[in-house]
Amino acid sequence: MPGILWLASYPKSGNTWTRAFLANLILDPAEPLPLKRIGEVCPSEPAEMWFQPLSDKPVGELPAPEVAALRTKAQERLVGLNKNIVPMKTHSYLGEDVGHPIISMAATYGAIYIIRDPRDVAVSATDHFGKTLDEMIDWMADPLATCVAMPGTIVHELQSSWSNHVESWTKWNHPGIFTVRYEDLLADPMDQFGRVARHFGITTDKARIKKAVEFSSFKQLQTMEAEQGFIERSIHSEKFFRSGRSGGWREKLTPEQAARIERDHAVQMKRFGYL
Repeated sequence: MPGILWLASYPKSGNTWTRAFLANLILDPAEPLPLKRIGEVCPSEPAEMWFQPLSDKPVGELPAPEVAALRTKAQERLVGLNKNIVPMKTHSYLGEDVGHPIISMAATYGAIYIIRDPRDVAVSATDHFGKTLDEMIDWMADPLATCVAMPGTIVHELQSSWSNHVESWTKWNHPGIFTVRYEDLLADPMDQFGRVARHFGITTDKARIKKAVEFSSFKQLQTMEAEQGFIERSIHSEKFFRSGRSGGWREKLTPEQAARIERDHAVQMKRFGYL
């Protein structure tokens, strides 16, 4: 049965790294896939092109509630046009936007949910969004936090708070949802990405998995961005693939800032071993 395999995460949690692995695994190329090809194999859900066939007006001119009403229809149309499973990136939380569901369960095959220590997310996201650390910490606690639309490119995404986002995707005891921690990906990418490949029946071939892991390594992605550029790089950042570290927050956050994040998100942080 065709459907969307969501690659879901809060921003700056390892989504693009996972997309790179999946794209290289699915196509099994002889050389690492160029960054632009990764976006073609695993496209972004908020891209206007999915919504435009459903609207008589340019999507960028539609008010947010009208976009919200089209969201699941666009997903279901996409699935109807494909005979295969469609990997697709989203930073939306799994809930409703002005009364409309954000994710169509009817169009969903499964989901890979990537979670990262919110203290590291805050540090990485300040660079991407052009915010101060304190502004980012406020943003991550806001249940209405929304990535604004870029008319002509993408529609808005309701992300909600970090805790709401994590809970919304991980509260389901369902085999179709596979949760992986960014820190575990860093520690043993072969093991963790191999689990993803086997869980969704993509392949059990260790050599093929190993090649996809090597082709999507952080160093490889950094090199390709330097040579080719990357369309998803923020205007606020010098580069998209920055350090790819775990625990860097200890050098960047004040004790007060770290304590606030831990207080704001204690329940979900404890669930996933961050406290």
